Amino acid sequence: MHPAYSVILFTTASGAGYGLLIWLALLGAAGLVAPERGLGAIGFGLALALITVGLLASTFHLGHPERAWRAFSQWRSSWLSREGVMAVVTYAPAGLAAIGWVAFETAGGLWAVAAWAAIACALLTVYCTGMIYASLRTIPQWHQPLVTPLYLVLGLMTGALLTNALLHAFGTPLAGFSWLVIALLLVGLALKGAYWRAIAHAAPSYNAEDATGLGRFGKVRPLDPPHTQPNYVQREMGYHVARKHAQKLQKMAVLLGFLAPLMCTALTFAPSVELGMSAAIAAVLIAGAGMVLERWLFFAQAQHLVTLYYGAETA
Repeated sequence: MHPAYSVILFTTASGAGYGLLIWLALLGAAGLVAPERGLGAIGFGLALALITVGLLASTFHLGHPERAWRAFSQWRSSWLSREGVMAVVTYAPAGLAAIGWVAFETAGGLWAVAAWAAIACALLTVYCTGMIYASLRTIPQWHQPLVTPLYLVLGLMTGALLTNALLHAFGTPLAGFSWLVIALLLVGLALKGAYWRAIAHAAPSYNAEDATGLGRFGKVRPLDPPHTQPNYVQREMGYHVARKHAQKLQKMAVLLGFLAPLMCTALTFAPSVELGMSAAIAAVLIAGAGMVLERWLFFAQAQHLVTLYYGAETA
């Protein structure tokens, strides 16, 4: 599949935004962090900004962005529609939790209820995002059980990295939270490695005989291409990255997205406040580059079954 930059921005930015929202709301509602006004304003502001930028970016890939509102009506059958509905619903409890934290410097009582509701809505939204891809039977690399858990774990991981950086920047670091970040990095790395192994060793599910329904007559091959020049379907769904290049990019994604941020997070335990804050911020920046590369690979390594009609032998 063609790795559209708008969709890459959408999935990385909104995932990190929802993750940051979840951890901030959880820390406040559980009483683990004092609801200081500056931390709340920057934290919730950044979370909502990332979510909004990501959602707006998702419309850039549409042929008619002005019709995006119609997707909300199909929530009974479409994961894309469900994601849109949940994304809008999440703004209400998230906004209330932010108001309590920033305006009144409190995260208890009814504000805590809003925070827990925001956590639930954010998790459901990210789950719906993962299911958009996992539900597509026409793309075998996405239609498998690790896709949705990966979206959830990577969103929580990048959100935790952002939260850890904010806690250090405002002088309220939590050693236990740094350990949580490390654990999420390790879980994310394990899941991503398992996903790459799964798609690398998966046997092709379909061939041209299956696509045309002519397998009972023998081997099927096209006499002429469907079109005389590359078309939209080929550009969007026939994108291909060579295996050797994909393996190199996977190693880079592992280094930038998981290992380097893990080492930076380990440095946050240092007694030096400046070193801890710098390391936490560096972990966010490096992981951001790694997640963009990871998401690019997620799309580039996916093969749509429609390519069987354009000369691909298996998919």
